[in-house]
Amino acid sequence: MSCLQTIQDYALRSIGYGERLLPREGYDLCQQFTLIGSGLIWNLYFAVLALSFGFVLANAVALAKASGNRWLRGPANGFIFLFRGSPLFIQFFIAYEALVLLPRAGIDVMGITVQTSWLTRAWAGALIVLTLNTAAYSAQIFHGALMSVPKGDVEAADAYGMTGWTRFRRVIWPTMMRLAWPSYTNEAIFLFHATTLVYFSGFPAFQQKGDALYYASYFADRTFNPFVAYPIAAGYFILATLALIWAFGRVNRRLNRHLPGAATRIRYRPLMTR
Repeated sequence: MSCLQTIQDYALRSIGYGERLLPREGYDLCQQFTLIGSGLIWNLYFAVLALSFGFVLANAVALAKASGNRWLRGPANGFIFLFRGSPLFIQFFIAYEALVLLPRAGIDVMGITVQTSWLTRAWAGALIVLTLNTAAYSAQIFHGALMSVPKGDVEAADAYGMTGWTRFRRVIWPTMMRLAWPSYTNEAIFLFHATTLVYFSGFPAFQQKGDALYYASYFADRTFNPFVAYPIAAGYFILATLALIWAFGRVNRRLNRHLPGAATRIRYRPLMTR
């Protein structure tokens, strides 16, 4: 089988397209690059959706934590403490065991039966855990930035007659994001790497549609050589991390575009002589 045929057969296998059976012999580099890259689609799925949903939830939790109302501040502090105080790996197991206990027939909500079996799948249950985990860490980052917003910015907004939602949307929230973004970038990178833990959690892969680590482990077990499949997976993650850093760097430049020197593009200049 040519490498082009391997790519056609296995490039989208992790999402249900192409060959149904995994390779049983050969195990050449093309197969390993193609299938591990196919599994990376699931890691990107977890990272993109968890960061998107987690970002919105983290903003809400950070504002609740900064609220003067103890009925908002207390649950927000408890949520952050719970997910920051326990290992992510254990959160996966507890969530899976809790979701398995849900009735298989579903739950009746206002006369409508809501199916619950899908929550035990990795694509849903693991995504919920990752979203809640990153929301807790991000909320703490955003809360710290919110507390660091310069009083002068708020006073200037007051001087312009801004109040309430307008002041928050145009002054406080952009400043909070600008201050929090470098730390939030680190959290995003950590979350992306943490998607590999889904493979070790109790959430099952559906019809062998596993992530990058699932396929890397498959080849490592078959070839008895972990020094090919795992470095390939690591290489994919490094490339994806560079793309993530680039995207977050673009956002960071935009958030700081009003500051002197922030719009200057970083140029690579190799040092030829010392």
